[in-house]
Amino acid sequence: MKLLEGKTALITGASRGIGKSIAHRFALEGADIAITNIVDDEEFKTTIKEIEALGVKAKGYVSNAASFEDSQRVINEVVKDFSRIDILVNNAGITRDTLLMRMTEDQWDSVIAVNLKSVFNLTKAVLQTMLKQKSGSIINMSSVVGVSGNAGQSNYSASKAGIIGFTKSVAKEVGSRNIRCNAIAPGFILTEMTEKLPEDVKNEWTNKIPLRRGGTPEDVANTALFLASELSSYVSGQTIHVCGGMLT
Repeated sequence: MKLLEGKTALITGASRGIGKSIAHRFALEGADIAITNIVDDEEFKTTIKEIEALGVKAKGYVSNAASFEDSQRVINEVVKDFSRIDILVNNAGITRDTLLMRMTEDQWDSVIAVNLKSVFNLTKAVLQTMLKQKSGSIINMSSVVGVSGNAGQSNYSASKAGIIGFTKSVAKEVGSRNIRCNAIAPGFILTEMTEKLPEDVKNEWTNKIPLRRGGTPEDVANTALFLASELSSYVSGQTIHVCGGMLT
């Protein structure tokens, strides 16, 4: 039997990168997949078709994860379409990097809203369903910079640090109902965004990593699979670093 057979997973911001890899990995393990994206573009439509081709039910929802009302709407629609939600992956996120002295209020507010408030929005919205089921796994995408900080990323680091504190609190609140909540803190992951970096910058990052390579979206997806499945049935309130030893 596949690890996620009979389960439904909702992954936000899953049209590419880490979110898309998680959706693919979960589908390969038998989960039906709901994904969200901020716009209904070709990339989003293609991802849905790719997931369906893996032999599971898949549906996409255009949604602004930073909106409280929109998040509740999406959860209601997913439950209506799939009857349940067993796994929530809060993956949606943005960056607006700059030094604090140059950072605008909008650059701060937008990152906090999309990265941190969205986690509150979706988690609060899904709890009613998971409480009725008396089961569920919530996976929040943090970052190593949420632990270590990083120059030029005070807004991003603050949002990812907030996710860790939120994760620990939720785990304590709902653990008695058999609902687990964990965070993943990726390090230097090779995605479309990091591929645009100059080679010398990428080499500098790689040299700081004990495993001497950048991570892949699949590395993160494998960790998400562990947290989503019964393999981690006694793991809750934790932050797992997927960083090749960069942050130890």
